[in-house]
Amino acid sequence: MMNISVISFTENGAALSVKIAAGMKENKITLYTKCSAYQHADKDMPVQYVKEQIQQWTRVQMETKTPILFIGACAIAVRAIAPCLTDKLHDSPVLVMDELGNYVIPILSGHVGGANEIACRIGAMTGAIPVITTATDINGKFAVDLFAQRNALHIVNKDGIACVSSKVLQGKEITISVAPAHISRMPQSAGQIRVVDYPPEQKVDILITTKKTEYPAGLYLQPKEYAIGAGCKSGKETKEMEKFIQSCLREAGIREEQVFALASIDRKRDEECLLAWSRKEKIPFRTYPAQELAEVEGSFHGSAFVAETVGVDNVCERAALKVCAPGGKLLYPKHAEDGMTIAIAKREWRITFEQE
Repeated sequence: MMNISVISFTENGAALSVKIAAGMKENKITLYTKCSAYQHADKDMPVQYVKEQIQQWTRVQMETKTPILFIGACAIAVRAIAPCLTDKLHDSPVLVMDELGNYVIPILSGHVGGANEIACRIGAMTGAIPVITTATDINGKFAVDLFAQRNALHIVNKDGIACVSSKVLQGKEITISVAPAHISRMPQSAGQIRVVDYPPEQKVDILITTKKTEYPAGLYLQPKEYAIGAGCKSGKETKEMEKFIQSCLREAGIREEQVFALASIDRKRDEECLLAWSRKEKIPFRTYPAQELAEVEGSFHGSAFVAETVGVDNVCERAALKVCAPGGKLLYPKHAEDGMTIAIAKREWRITFEQE
């Protein structure tokens, strides 16, 4: 599920935002406009009028790591986001679309944040042309930051991205060191990529490992091995859930950058405290029907009350294992606090060089 805030500035732009939301109902899309003249009566798809300055509105979206689609002039978006920019690993995805829906342009966080992918999805739904400007994409080359994002790999030293990309664009060979047991699929032709033995005997361009290492490499990538399963009473405060998650991670000896997913039951797909943490940490939020969670095998801390309420005896442990399948193991069993539950599982990680 994709979360995105859409802001328009004219009646045509607002009408286009409604069309986008209607065509992407499986996602959580919130509509805003600066056009006071726009009238829209659909209660299921409200368009909120923004009274504050666009820079203030934008700051709130970017502080919560919410992807933004501006429907209007590119200059408006650039001026609005400029004071909020940090770096390519932490900036929110930002896109711009003209009010007639001819083009959709990802202008920030195209790979790591997924703006390029969002542009392509919007383009496929509306007929707009995605204007992709990242060099590796337009040249059909290997993009290491996109590779890391697709394989749930934490980028340890972001400066190494430019070094690898430069070699790719020059047509030079890229060496990657990773244990063979962690390679899921290799394409028939890996092009510029050559996988070398782990640990490497000499400096490589990319080193993928879970361990702290002194082996020389241009770019270090660490697999995100852990998933958080969560449950909570409706309406829990965001700060309360965030504090509880942080406490459980500390107790388990895990850092946020080692987490690849937050998971729960589908009844919680719109629970703001879980969505807010997911947006802030840029960690995908996955939800599953009660029936699928009930099919997860294992020994769980079940509750008759939870089973009667949501249709499955345990949410957090089952959800953590579900998102880690196959081969996941429960590392941190159910912990409960004031109507919230957390469990943590560890996956058997694999990488692939193919696009999913």
